[in-house]
Amino acid sequence: MTTSGIAPSAAPPVARLIEAFHRLPGIGPKGAQRLTYYLIRMPRQEAEELAQAILSVKDRITLCRTCTNIGEGGECVVCADLTRDRSRICVVEEPLDVAAIERTRAFRGSYHVLHGVISPVNGVGPEDLKVRELLERLKGDQVQEVILATNPNLEGEATGMYLQRLIAPLGIRVSRLARGLPSGSDLEYADDATLAHALEARTRLDEPRPEPGEE
Repeated sequence: MTTSGIAPSAAPPVARLIEAFHRLPGIGPKGAQRLTYYLIRMPRQEAEELAQAILSVKDRITLCRTCTNIGEGGECVVCADLTRDRSRICVVEEPLDVAAIERTRAFRGSYHVLHGVISPVNGVGPEDLKVRELLERLKGDQVQEVILATNPNLEGEATGMYLQRLIAPLGIRVSRLARGLPSGSDLEYADDATLAHALEARTRLDEPRPEPGEE
């Protein structure tokens, strides 16, 4: 048996493709085999279109020169949009986080992608992230707020605290995404940390609330 759980008698091209799929994140041995045999049954034209789409991404997609998000032609879609608010930067871990926030349609500022988090266990330090690029963007007086949107876990919190210490002396407002109870949830099923964060991030009901995307 190979590392993908396939029989050694499988044709070499099939075995190589299964192994390739198995190396993808979230794809287990059975999933890799299902994808492989689906491609085998796929019409040749569709397979060629898929292969061309993959090659096109590798050839044409680069990191945005401004925010280090993925983009084409040196700039991502968000940075190319002149209607975006350049005074606010939302810092995220990965490009997928940009897509998640954009789906809410609640933020009209700009982004900065770190491409990871500080993780000593995995040998990842600040120098391995796009921190220097972020600090370069904060020079001058255009940026008024940096929103730290790293994940609410140990590595994300450590990265957020590190960035806050770097940015605070610059006189720029630093904020963190509120954490609390998800919509539609029940208090009895919430863990202690979630309830604590919800209490800390509580809002007053007798004060006017800003519209989404406003200060």
